[in-house]
Amino acid sequence: MTVKELAEKLELKILTQGELEKDVTGCYSGDLLSWVMSKAEPGDAWLTVMGNVNAVAVAVLTDCACIILTENAALDEQAKQKAELQGITFLQSGKNAYELSVAVSKLL
Repeated sequence: MTVKELAEKLELKILTQGELEKDVTGCYSGDLLSWVMSKAEPGDAWLTVMGNVNAVAVAVLTDCACIILTENAALDEQAKQKAELQGITFLQSGKNAYELSVAVSKLL
């Protein structure tokens, strides 16, 4: 499933548009950036409330498919600009991490 398909099926808002055709192969939920760096897998949809520039760096390092901001967490302007430069897709949902994890799991 691609990032674009995931966004459509889960009715996620696209905040930044990176590689929408990138394959989503898993899901990881976490907000502690050092933990995410050591545990997230390439191709994961990363669920977090961290909408800052550090999250962009972690997404690049882990090669995650996209970042989904849960509970309508905000994406700050600096992170938005950096994500656009780095080709990172940020999506947003009003659902919490548990609800989204279950939904992603059902689709994958």
